[in-house]
Amino acid sequence: MGFFDAILLGILQGLTEFLPISSSAHLRIASELLGIGDAGAAFTAITQIGTEAAVIVFFWRDIVRIIGRWFQSLTGKAARTDPDALMGCWIIIGTIPIVVLGLLFQDQIETTLRSLWFTAITLIVFGLLLGAADWAGRKTRPLEKLTWKHGLVFGFAQSLALIPGVSRSGGTITAGLFMGYTREAATRYSFLLAIPAVLGSGFYQLLKALRAPEGDTPMGLTAIATAVAFVIALVVIGVFMKYISKRSFLPFVIYRVLLGIAIIVLLSTGVLTAEGGTAVASVADVATAGAIR
Repeated sequence: MGFFDAILLGILQGLTEFLPISSSAHLRIASELLGIGDAGAAFTAITQIGTEAAVIVFFWRDIVRIIGRWFQSLTGKAARTDPDALMGCWIIIGTIPIVVLGLLFQDQIETTLRSLWFTAITLIVFGLLLGAADWAGRKTRPLEKLTWKHGLVFGFAQSLALIPGVSRSGGTITAGLFMGYTREAATRYSFLLAIPAVLGSGFYQLLKALRAPEGDTPMGLTAIATAVAFVIALVVIGVFMKYISKRSFLPFVIYRVLLGIAIIVLLSTGVLTAEGGTAVASVADVATAGAIR
């Protein structure tokens, strides 16, 4: 992995983490095109700490209010039916599926499911599902109407993002739209729901990386990518929230389908290999670079 690769991958992580196009898929593909193979789940999980830090900064007031009200509801200082206290409960409930499934299928997530064939298929299939949800969903239900059952559905949808190509925001937003939530409500809850899961996964992988033999994970370059991802993500969140308040997800659906088809073509022609490595001279070979998940 090279310095410029870390910068490039950090930019890519920040640009794609909150758009419904799958950041893990883009990092997976970019690493192959850079000629460095698959940098692994650890690199992606750690760089996502940067993007989630951007969420915390952007929604800071909401997060502080939700946490405060939730704790107050435990001591009787706030009603348990308080919207913010309930939101804290629904985020906890929605986080359970990804924790359980992530632990149960950790080996498959870090190996088999990272095949570019899986990535291409999930990009297309879940892109079409997003389009169907955006077209068929009523888009009238506000976030205040969220229930524990819906929170659990959101949680299972988020857990699908353990597979590169699904997209954490894409999966949860799709579920929200199918359940009748507005685009803004589904997106807002998607961002808030991701915080505990992503930070938990990121710091877990960071601890593993620090305990691993030196060189297994390029920590200096990973830190650079994480910092870059934070800056880019902070801008993207603001722009994306304004965009979805007025426009549909159709451009993202089209992009996902075209990208999935392009990957299939590249795999079929031997330009890319499913498990790692490229069959032709890569950008890294020409420009001397390297790194990613």
